[in-house]
Amino acid sequence: MYTIKIQNLKCGGCANTVTRGINSIKGVSDVSVSVETSEISFNITTADLLGSVKQKLISLGYPEISDCNSTILKAKSFVSCATGRVLPKSN
Repeated sequence: MYTIKIQNLKCGGCANTVTRGINSIKGVSDVSVSVETSEISFNITTADLLGSVKQKLISLGYPEISDCNSTILKAKSFVSCATGRVLPKSN
């Protein structure tokens, strides 16, 4: 199990978007997002998928805590949050 602390995670809409996005990566399973701690936990079949997960998080606007958090990423997270609120909750 891997755990990554991310930025810009504000609510259940954000968590829903992150869960959907990470679940879309083949080889990733058991995705869990904690809004309270801004952490995402997941299993991957091979260690090289970790880079794919981190890239997906950046593309959604939720960079790892140690990464640069630009205005563009903050804006992306705002859009991702709104989308996550509209779509049905991911399982």
